[in-house]
Amino acid sequence: MKKKIIYFISLVTLLSVVSCDKFLDRMPDNRATIDTQEKVQALLVSAYPGTDYMLLTEFMSDNVDDYGKNNPYTDRFIDQVYAWQDVTETDNEDPNHLWENSYIAIAAANQALQAIEEMGGVETTGMYAEMAEALLCRAYNHFILVNVFAMQYNALTADTDQGIPYIEEPETLLNPQYKRGTVAEVYAKINRDIQAALPYVSETYYTVPKYHFNTKAAYAFAARFYLYYEQYEKSVEYANKVLGSAPKSLLRDWTAQAAMTQDYEPIVNHYIDVTLNCNLLLMTAYSKMGLAFGPYRVYSKYAHGDYLANRETGIAITSLWGGSNNTYHMSMKVYSATNLDKTIFWKLPYLFEYTDPVARIGYYRTVYPAFSGDMVLLERAEANIILGNFDTAVDDINLWIRNIAQSPVELTKERIQSHFNNVSYSTWNQSTVKKHLNPAASVEMGEEGGLKECMLQCILALKRVESLGQGLRWFDVKRYDIEIQRRTISPAGIPEKMTDILLKRDMRRAVQIPPKVRDANLEPTLRETPVNQ
Repeated sequence: MKKKIIYFISLVTLLSVVSCDKFLDRMPDNRATIDTQEKVQALLVSAYPGTDYMLLTEFMSDNVDDYGKNNPYTDRFIDQVYAWQDVTETDNEDPNHLWENSYIAIAAANQALQAIEEMGGVETTGMYAEMAEALLCRAYNHFILVNVFAMQYNALTADTDQGIPYIEEPETLLNPQYKRGTVAEVYAKINRDIQAALPYVSETYYTVPKYHFNTKAAYAFAARFYLYYEQYEKSVEYANKVLGSAPKSLLRDWTAQAAMTQDYEPIVNHYIDVTLNCNLLLMTAYSKMGLAFGPYRVYSKYAHGDYLANRETGIAITSLWGGSNNTYHMSMKVYSATNLDKTIFWKLPYLFEYTDPVARIGYYRTVYPAFSGDMVLLERAEANIILGNFDTAVDDINLWIRNIAQSPVELTKERIQSHFNNVSYSTWNQSTVKKHLNPAASVEMGEEGGLKECMLQCILALKRVESLGQGLRWFDVKRYDIEIQRRTISPAGIPEKMTDILLKRDMRRAVQIPPKVRDANLEPTLRETPVNQ
């Protein structure tokens, strides 16, 4: 049996440096032979991305405001991210690191798949579960890449919108040439990999299943993917497989968290507890999100402050069920000082990995739930709303609210419609929870003010609260083509000046691919300046 030699060269490394005069005159020496089941399993640990999308997408979304020139807690990297500019600054969470680490993870998944084949295939080796994990990791990493570096999937435009390279084989060439393809092509291949993987998912060989694509995590990924892919029946089908007949058992126990000592560390450590049923898949990453959305000054020039909380998000939405901030089992946390305002839910831990304990240098890290039972519940509700299953969606909405809030009023679809029809559409200086929606053609939303539009307003508002500080809001902003007005907040805590606007189909919604990758002749992202600039 032929043994496979793995060279630890990723797609991104090659794409990043082939434009130089010389890269390698010979192949490197750090190599490994993958010829046993145990080695394949060990390799798949590297198929999960080491860099997350959260900081990038959260600070591009409408979940942060600019607290003005008197707040110095920023840098050029986050300035560029907030302004939807091409990122030229270097940071561990910049687009280059996201691209690079995602393709490194994809390379590991592809190497595992090839090793299985060269050992005789799954029929001979019995490595069905390993194959499934590799396919899911490959699909997930491409899913994140296409949703960050391309426009959102829309059946009317996906056949022409730029995608990203979908890599299906281990890299063996020194100067590979790749094409971006289209968003439709990328989604079709993700669909193929998910469908090939799902029948064989198993957590039997995982030491800690919550850090791998266990069965519920795999179905949760499928539910989100098909929601974005505009295949709403499939999204509901896979969400049902996650939630089963007792969905409440998969939700976060907010009463337990509220009963804890209300200090940052115990709260965030509990939030990512591997034993909690709600945490379906946990991932680790080099990330400052625990600082940016924690009680720290880091990046607080752009923050989710009191104005957003009271007008658009956490506190504002409680009027839907007749409450105030105190109706949450665990209320939002306020961190403020001169020219500093954060009103947030504490979720993700701030961890530090020392590379030199003496010099006290190292990397910021965090742990985050890539998939949770709470979000699957809301995604199922969204899919059911689009399908017209309003009563079923209302049941899920009420379950989510009863779980997070104290003594809420039971909602009906009529109450939801009435509530949102009494709310004005948000403007830059008069914020509300309600923004104009411009969904994909597959969503027959009807007229503004109609039942479906009001139901969608409701579910998007709840998802915004559920995912606050975790980057997912940006994908809903893209999927519903929600316009964002950038503004500065005055020292009095109110909007002072509008500085920019992200329009419908604004090409800045697709992040520019890294400069080194463009230098290696991969087609740049089309991000022409909108007419309003």
